[in-house]
Parts: sequence; C-alpha cells; structure tokens
Amino acid sequence: MIQFVRNYDDLSTDKGFQFKFHCDKCGNGYMSRFQPNALGIAGSLLSAAGSLFGGFLNQAGNATYQMQRAVGGKAHDEALEKAVQEGKQHFKQCTRCGKWVCPDVCWNHSAGLCEACAPDEREELAAQQSLATSEQIYQKTREQDYTQHIDFKQRTSVLACAKCNTQMTPADKFCPSCGAPNAQAQTEAKGKFCPECGATTQPGQKFCTDCGNKLV
Repeated sequence: MIQFVRNYDDLSTDKGFQFKFHCDKCGNGYMSRFQPNALGIAGSLLSAAGSLFGGFLNQAGNATYQMQRAVGGKAHDEALEKAVQEGKQHFKQCTRCGKWVCPDVCWNHSAGLCEACAPDEREELAAQQSLATSEQIYQKTREQDYTQHIDFKQRTSVLACAKCNTQMTPADKFCPSCGAPNAQAQTEAKGKFCPECGATTQPGQKFCTDCGNKLV
C-alpha cells in the first residue's frame, strides 16, 4: 500500500526515475529528486558504441536495452517508493478526510485539518462577503430601468421612404429628406395630405382648409 497523494506524474525515462506529486486539493506539486538508472545508462553507452562500430556491439546494445526493460519494473517500483517517502515531507495528511494537501495553501494550521474540512474563517468570510456583494450588484442592476427613455414602439416601426429610402416613422406625413408623402400614414388616415402644409384632406376636397392651397 502506498499512502500518499492520489495523483502524480511519472517523469521516468531509461536514464533514471523522477516523479511529480500533486496536492489533492489545489493541484500544487512537488518534484522528487532524479534517481539515475545505472543499468539504463550502461545500456545507452553500449548501444552508442555499437552504433559506432557496428556488428556485435550493436547487437549487444540491443540485448542490454531488452534486459533493462525486463528488470526495469523492480527498479522503477523501488524508485517510486523512495520518492514517496521524500515527497511526504512536503505535504500534510488530513486525519478527517485522508487527503494529502500542500501546507502553504490548503492546510488550516490552527485546526490541524485541511481547509476543505476546516475552512479558514477569515478567508471564508471574505469569500462570502465578495459573493454577497456580487449578488447585490446583480440584483440592483436588474431593478434599475435603463430603457425608460427609449420609445420602443417608434424604434421598432421605422419605415423607409419609397422615393429616397430615408428612414422615417409612421407619424411622419412626409419624408424629411425629399418631401415625398408617407404612403402608410396616408392609408392609416384614410385620406390625403396637402402638399403645401401637410394637413389631412378628404376625398373630393378642392382646397386645403388650413392653408387654402389648391388641391386639384
């Protein structure tokens, strides 16, 4: 049984063994010291000599590499056990949840437990205050009416002048750019407009009742 952090990185190669252990809470890590693999180094040197001179030495180098792979399991396990003993000195185990955590960030020294089981009172208070502030700002923002000065009916009913394509509203009797009559406004009013003053006229009316302009 290996009683230590549940997550670690195996950085071992044929040259030696090295491991990185992670805090069970925040993920901070500790890297063990490199442990050379004497057989792996010897095999590499022999393989290099074989590649230079060829023939028998090259075959011997391959055989040494195969031997290293065969016996590497035991050497690897021993290196891991040694690295675990080394790494334990840089972590603390919580007696309540059993997790191994880093002492600088995730350990409550006054309680003798990890901060997941015994949160730091000052940190927890600051975190809750920050959360409450964010919630209050959100609520106040939702209550504030930022659209009270916007006429949505007018903005969503924008028309385009049939003559020059200028934007105008249904309330405009004539185009503000070219003076063309607003066909929709005329239809809604069920009549026509005086081209001189814009007053509404009735079918059969010959003169405008507002300005006297001749209509026909």
